[in-house]
Amino acid sequence: MTTFKSFEEIEAWQKARLLVREIYAISNMASFSKDFALGDQIRRAGFLIMPNIAEGFGRDGAREFVQFLAIAKGSVNEIKAQLYVAIDQGYISQQDFDRMYVVAGEIGGMIGGLMRYLQQSEIKGSKFR
Repeated sequence: MTTFKSFEEIEAWQKARLLVREIYAISNMASFSKDFALGDQIRRAGFLIMPNIAEGFGRDGAREFVQFLAIAKGSVNEIKAQLYVAIDQGYISQQDFDRMYVVAGEIGGMIGGLMRYLQQSEIKGSKFR
């Protein structure tokens, strides 16, 4: 794994940005937007992935970074659960569900891989070589 110079270089952050864009677009559609609670919650969960990756990156040690990554990974799973509610209520199509669920899973896997790397790395200081 290479050294990250910025959180924007982290692939999980990049992919989360795309997922959040899609979550906002879908949750603003007429059928979905009527359910304010679900729309707000899925947007919040999506929104929290990116800043937790960024904040963890900005911390001084790998252990702190892992803690923030764990929170981001939790938000990924929250999105996956909320997608089930959205499809069960008829707010999104099966195709939208499948696409976003797969992307969320990919993000979770990337975050998990980064967490494992940081936990096993001998380098515990700044910027996690």
